[in-house]
Amino acid sequence: MPKITEETILAEILKIPDAQEILAKYNLPCLSCPMAKFEIEKLKIGQVCQMYGLDIDNLLKELNKKNEKKN
Repeated sequence: MPKITEETILAEILKIPDAQEILAKYNLPCLSCPMAKFEIEKLKIGQVCQMYGLDIDNLLKELNKKNEKKN
């Protein structure tokens, strides 16, 4: 998978092993939201972080570090 940015779709991020644990660490509400299951193919990680005031910079660093190990 290419580098994860604010434009990366949540469904793509969830394909990375352990990504769900990282997202949970940052309290990403979409993981437990019933409506997100319908929108997960369209939701961009940057949009979600902006809506909920999450630390996008550190979240992207952690996700990309995990993504690099996967590749």
